[in-house]
Amino acid sequence: MALFGSKKKVVKKKDTSEKVKQVSSVRATVSRDLSSVLVKPRITEKAVTASERNVYVFEVRSDANKFDIRDAVKEIFGVTPVKVRTVTSQPRQSLSRARGRKVAVKGLKKAYIYLKDGDSISLV
Repeated sequence: MALFGSKKKVVKKKDTSEKVKQVSSVRATVSRDLSSVLVKPRITEKAVTASERNVYVFEVRSDANKFDIRDAVKEIFGVTPVKVRTVTSQPRQSLSRARGRKVAVKGLKKAYIYLKDGDSISLV
């Protein structure tokens, strides 16, 4: 009795190139509304000091990805970002200092947009 047979099974691969072509054509025809991706700029002390180094901070939609953010900045401000970093802040509850009540803090998603030297975004 042999554990390993001498005959090998031949498995035929299915041609999936047609499915890939169909999916890529659907993605190309879908238009995105990029004006709603950037919610508002974050004007904080940290964001202002970062803007001196060509890093701008925006609040973005929670379902936006880096590619959507990059395309929205290109469309709205006319500059091409070098790098986009995102930070997601989860919603949480904390105690108020005044009376010890629970206070709900909303969650948000921030995007740090890095621009090359010479490019800038006018936020005011």
